Amino acid sequence: MKIVVTGATGNVGTALLRALVDDDQITEIVGIARRIPPTWAPRKVHWVSADVSRDPLEPHFAGADVVVHLAWLIQPARSTVITERVNVEGSRRVFQAAGQAGVGALVHASSVAAYSRADPMEPVDEGWPTGGLASSYYSRQKVAAERLLDDTAARFPELRIARARPGLIFQRSAAAEIRRYFGGPLVPGWAARSALVPFVPDMPGLVGQVVHSDDVAELYRLLCVTPTAEGAYNVATSPPVDAAVLAHLLHARPRRLPRSVVRGLVKTTYLARLHPVSPGWLDLGLAAPTMLTDRARNELGWHPVHEAGAVLTEFMDGLRSGAGGRTPPLDPHAGGPLRVREFLTGVGGPNPIDR
Repeated sequence: MKIVVTGATGNVGTALLRALVDDDQITEIVGIARRIPPTWAPRKVHWVSADVSRDPLEPHFAGADVVVHLAWLIQPARSTVITERVNVEGSRRVFQAAGQAGVGALVHASSVAAYSRADPMEPVDEGWPTGGLASSYYSRQKVAAERLLDDTAARFPELRIARARPGLIFQRSAAAEIRRYFGGPLVPGWAARSALVPFVPDMPGLVGQVVHSDDVAELYRLLCVTPTAEGAYNVATSPPVDAAVLAHLLHARPRRLPRSVVRGLVKTTYLARLHPVSPGWLDLGLAAPTMLTDRARNELGWHPVHEAGAVLTEFMDGLRSGAGGRTPPLDPHAGGPLRVREFLTGVGGPNPIDR
């Protein structure tokens, strides 16, 4: 099998390449990245530099059995025109190119963020509505990509299409990237030490599910090699993570705080450019449902190896030690000396690191 992966150098992309390389069914892997190809060169992998929002894609997809679409921008949060161009228009171009190139299957990285608001105490399956959350650009764009995927299914009925909807995805080697995207230059990784976190904000509804990058990658591998895999698949581990779980891991205390107070603080500090996290991310954390993963388990035989607490422990250890990877997005030195390049973006603005 020949597999093409867009966004192959990021958190999930690197984990997926590791999973695909170890599968004897897969003989060729094309990794597509916007930047100059990395020095990391796993066997079977051929690197291609291409921007999904503007470069021709059909030549790279020719002869592929499966295209896995992972390319997605988290930042710049302050310039949704840029994220829209890559995340929505780029997805449309990937989907169309896959259909026109005669690819056998298309696997798309959606998200729990595509789901409509739900009570986190009542987990949902893949049939839950995907209306997203209006105040979150990330959610809106995930919904838009899903609608484009629906249109692609109607236009190319011979194309097998599957989509994964994971929760929050972590691994040790993604610590520097995630710190950069969600903490910014003023948040050092060593701040994750338990002694420096006296309490964890506790708000009704702030519950999420995490999953290890390798477990997500295994789900994508199964979607690639299983000819009957179509439709949506939730991907997460249990138990859901709330303030009590985080407080236990950090040896801190949960402290009840009103949503309005926390949102106001997030908004004020975001507008002051102290961090790159817009208030919509908090809204999403309060509105996103918890997910049932029965379909992936029963139909594909998928079972996560890493439980939620272990995923977070590994990630926080990576934060404290400044861990990273061997690709540009995961590079722990990507921000430059004293993280000057992160400051030059305006903390969440157009980002020269990720162009």
